[in-house]
Amino acid sequence: MTVSPPPQAQHPLGRFASPVLLLVAMWVVQFADAVLPGSFTGFGLRSWDVSGLGGIVLGPLLHANWQHLIANSVPFLVLGCLVAVEGTRRFWTVTAVVAIVGGIGTWIVNAPGTLTVGASGLVFGYFGYVVMRVFAPGRVAHRILYAVIAVVVIALYGGSMLAGVFGAAEGISWQGHLFGAIGGGAAALLGRRPRADRGALAP
Repeated sequence: MTVSPPPQAQHPLGRFASPVLLLVAMWVVQFADAVLPGSFTGFGLRSWDVSGLGGIVLGPLLHANWQHLIANSVPFLVLGCLVAVEGTRRFWTVTAVVAIVGGIGTWIVNAPGTLTVGASGLVFGYFGYVVMRVFAPGRVAHRILYAVIAVVVIALYGGSMLAGVFGAAEGISWQGHLFGAIGGGAAALLGRRPRADRGALAP
């Protein structure tokens, strides 16, 4: 019987590189948008326009102005790092699921021609993931830890998250917030499977 060496563990700080780099990309894009002629926001998600589906990928990187980006930056970094604690692959998988579910849902539900940009959909998705991760399969100790984290996150951001869906001001996409959160919850529930018994050894 041969036993493969265990995979090398990722350095804890290295896990946070992905959300940090993604946030840096948003700031670089916003700076470029500010100094170059024209506006990048036209590349956002435009509802009911097939040519605007590229906004599913580009929309989260674009912001209407500096205030919009600044308002998203801190919660994005905090919640994104909580997701990235589970590893780089997990962070990008959750990000992709949130972007796709949130983008398609927004594209369908928003009024035709509505342009949506900003990372708030990802923020709501990470929030949904952290909260719903408690109910995903896993070790009891891990689920207790996630429950504690979820309580803290709800205490910090729960009010603003509810307001972002049910009390969003005019010009703010509650659709992006709602479907982003749905995408995060789906990523938490579908992204894990019960592990097989590791005590069994193949002959």
